Amino acid sequence: QVWLVESGGGSVEAGGSLRLSCVASGFKYSNYCMGWFRQTPGNEREGVASTVIGGSTTYAESVKGRFTISHDNAENTLYLQMNSLRPEDTAVYFCAHKPKPYCAIWAGYSRPNNDWGQGTQVTVSS
Repeated sequence: QVWLVESGGGSVEAGGSLRLSCVASGFKYSNYCMGWFRQTPGNEREGVASTVIGGSTTYAESVKGRFTISHDNAENTLYLQMNSLRPEDTAVYFCAHKPKPYCAIWAGYSRPNNDWGQGTQVTVSS
């Protein structure tokens, strides 16, 4: 069974930092693109960052230079280091995956049972 479990969200002031984690299990991590997405009520879900083992990373323009995606292969864990946070970064953040290739394309990422109801809340106050 595939699991993607996020943690690390919280409330910070503008300019602060948070590090999100996503523990993955139930699939061969190296065969998949991994990505972070975020969503606010009433808005479309948007891709934030993506990566693949041995490949390149991709960032949304709004987070370039502030966020860094990385992974610990041994622990099957995906990270998102978020620095210089802004109030507009406030959202529920999700990790998702899809089979390679085309990791930089946001379409096609999925979560187990298509469940986008969980994730981890990030709140940035001004």
